[in-house]
Amino acid sequence: MSTEPVVLPSLTSGLDEHWLTQTHEDILEPELPICDPHHHLWERDGHRYLLPEFLADAGSGHHIESTVFLECGAFYRATGPVEMRSVGEAEFVNGVAAMSASGQYGPTRVAAAFVGYADLTLGERAEAVLTALIEAGGGRFRGVRHSAAWDEGFVIGSSHSRPPAELYLDSTFRQGFACLGRLGLSFDAWVYYPQIPDVIDLARSFPEQPIVLNHVGGPIGVGPYAGRREAEFPVWANAIRELARCDNVWMKLGALSSKRAGFGWHERAQPPSSEELATAWRPYIETCIEAFGVQRCMFESNFPVDKISCSYAVLWNAFKRLAAGSSVSEKAALFRDTAHRFYRVAPST
Repeated sequence: MSTEPVVLPSLTSGLDEHWLTQTHEDILEPELPICDPHHHLWERDGHRYLLPEFLADAGSGHHIESTVFLECGAFYRATGPVEMRSVGEAEFVNGVAAMSASGQYGPTRVAAAFVGYADLTLGERAEAVLTALIEAGGGRFRGVRHSAAWDEGFVIGSSHSRPPAELYLDSTFRQGFACLGRLGLSFDAWVYYPQIPDVIDLARSFPEQPIVLNHVGGPIGVGPYAGRREAEFPVWANAIRELARCDNVWMKLGALSSKRAGFGWHERAQPPSSEELATAWRPYIETCIEAFGVQRCMFESNFPVDKISCSYAVLWNAFKRLAAGSSVSEKAALFRDTAHRFYRVAPST
């Protein structure tokens, strides 16, 4: 593979709402309760995706009961100690969650739980940031994502934490990571698939710490990885199976319609159907479910990042097609209950 660095533009640049409307489908299993455990809210790079925009997607026909917000560098404080500026995101999200909880914006509980950001390379000093995030979270803050996605030939321009190589193996990072367990917080891991061994090492070193790996472990199909899907799939699959042996690790099933995944849906004249998506994603989704079991797997939207290729309605139809052979209890786990257990989301009343 070439070692020439490849820089992706913003993951939502080129998002075309009108183009998405060209593929319209009836909603499959519209009564199936869903917790979307991974979405963002932001206003950046000329793209606005706040509560009204998300509710327009979530209200497209699927039964979205609740959601979990994932950190994305949104609305940080403009002043104060640098390490504390991410608390602004927690304040913002808790406000959105309070608005949603009022019922004035419909039945979906947006950001019923949320994951923020603290720089764990602060070591022991990260505990003060985590405590501030908990206080700002209004009882909704559940944990941290400190992304480690790095490759010498692959750079994502929108990655706000700018991780170095082997972040999860760093001793100072692990001092900060140890604070999570003391405070009862979870950890969202985000890596590219060649880095899954780093997540395995981290999980084995902290066997009591709940960890969820984002985006089926980060398969890549662009830059130096373009055209290598068939050759690299076994490498990814073997790492996934080894990671699943760590009982404290869970898996998010999604992000395969992002630019990063390399299927190129966003470059087509017409958006893909849910059948096309399900066919392309099946090897990844089924490998993860077979390895982790439904009790440690949850479908995720990763919106608006994955909106580059398909609508919210089509995305969840694709997931429902992938789960078509599952039992009622298995579907409940994949679409809601696993996310509720991991993020401690109380059932809707």
